[in-house]
Amino acid sequence: MRFDLQLIPDWIRSKARVLDLGCGDGSLLCKLIAEKNVDGLGIEIDEDHITECIDKGLNVVEHDLNQGLATFRENSFDVVVMAHALQTLRDPHLVINEMLRVGRECIVTFPNFAHWRCRWHLGQQGRMPVSKFMPYNWYDTPNIHFCTVKDFEALCEDNGIRILASTVVADDSSESTMGRLMPNLFGVTAVYHISR
Repeated sequence: MRFDLQLIPDWIRSKARVLDLGCGDGSLLCKLIAEKNVDGLGIEIDEDHITECIDKGLNVVEHDLNQGLATFRENSFDVVVMAHALQTLRDPHLVINEMLRVGRECIVTFPNFAHWRCRWHLGQQGRMPVSKFMPYNWYDTPNIHFCTVKDFEALCEDNGIRILASTVVADDSSESTMGRLMPNLFGVTAVYHISR
């Protein structure tokens, strides 16, 4: 399990109602159910991932996040999670607003495209970086919005969104001192806990 997903349970209380947007194979929901006894629902678009979730006994709904969350009432969940999907959405700011409408709190993780390795690669090679964290070429990537830590914080400020907590993952297995001091430069993945 990616390290950013391992950090999320610390921000979720026991027995919370959790909506996991873009839940993938359901690994995070399984962890939350086992560790926090949450009442969880996943939303996923990939049929193979949906099958994996069902095989694990998870509640999952097939839905494209680009269509919004109109089927859910206001404050119908304690926490809405969206891990590594923000950058793939057509209108990420609208989905964040919908998350904050249906959930009292939200947790968002995304790749930080201002990480020093991305900057160095682009500066030295003159080409978009391809790495284990971003394993796509510019022409076949699902990432359509390249967000940075500073961009996300500006979005929150512009939209009256409170940042309850945040951290960055330095690589796939740790938080770091440098990441805490300069998250936009040293964070590979950003993790934000937000609310209205």
